[in-house]
Amino acid sequence: MMYERNHVDELPIAEDEHPFRPDRRTFLATLAATSAGLLAGGVPGLAEAASNRTSLQRQVVEMVTSLRRQGLLQPNEKTSWSVYDFTARKKIVSINEGVPRQAASMIKPLVAQAYFFQMDGSRGRVAYSEDVRQCMERMLQRSSNPDTNRIMDLVSQHQSRRGPADVELVLKQRAPAVFQETRIVEKIPTTGQTYRNQASAHDYSRFLISVWDGRMPNSKELLRMMALPGGDRLSKGLAGLPAAAKVYNKTGSTAMLCGDMGVIEIPDQRGRNHAYTVVGIIERPSRAENYGAWIRSRGDVIRRVSNLVYQDMKGRYRLV
Repeated sequence: MMYERNHVDELPIAEDEHPFRPDRRTFLATLAATSAGLLAGGVPGLAEAASNRTSLQRQVVEMVTSLRRQGLLQPNEKTSWSVYDFTARKKIVSINEGVPRQAASMIKPLVAQAYFFQMDGSRGRVAYSEDVRQCMERMLQRSSNPDTNRIMDLVSQHQSRRGPADVELVLKQRAPAVFQETRIVEKIPTTGQTYRNQASAHDYSRFLISVWDGRMPNSKELLRMMALPGGDRLSKGLAGLPAAAKVYNKTGSTAMLCGDMGVIEIPDQRGRNHAYTVVGIIERPSRAENYGAWIRSRGDVIRRVSNLVYQDMKGRYRLV
């Protein structure tokens, strides 16, 4: 069976990161609100922070532009951003979304999906054994590189024994409309220094939408593993995000890449759940000299954007 993307994600939004002419009053109010959300206990509603006519896409662009002016993003660092609102069935942020970027560990849910594709329709020849399940959990929760390579090897054994390229082949054979910019050419070394595998924010977005909608095999199991406690740049450190929020994500970290992609689900004040995706990728052309300081500061950039998205969703749907 071939898995195609749903029509709701077919209409693109202009992919550019050129700054709009900012409304200074609106932008400063929005920035103040996001800072408050990161540093204090309460997050003001978006309606209090910005005019209703200011789109979330524009706010993200203005925030990224401001961070560049402050030196928190360097001129040679490229970014991609994507947000999809499941309640409205609409893409609301698309910035450099179709540009292939280094994947780092964000490739790991895709590796798991390739194995699940092989299971689907195999009539038991490809099994989801306890050993495979534990490998996948370590791969997704602890970002284990040896376990990732083990799943890659299993996919290759069941395909044409061409190594990591078989993972890409399976993904593109089974869901060509989803994994359009995905490129998988290498295993992940024990050092974690993997720079050649690639995917776009749009690929991650289409993948997350398909998994959340249950249009991929073993979607529920993949979401269960992506929700296990682990690394998280989408919600950790956001003081305003409620405890009721559920996060299904995978981070990616190297000295040249800082990213996160996932789904956030939050109930509104009447108990109805609302979900949305957030994909944030920051890529540089060379290794950062101080990896620890660089990955922390760029992780904070992704948190700021994620907090901005949460404020928007909170204002739209009166989330708790």
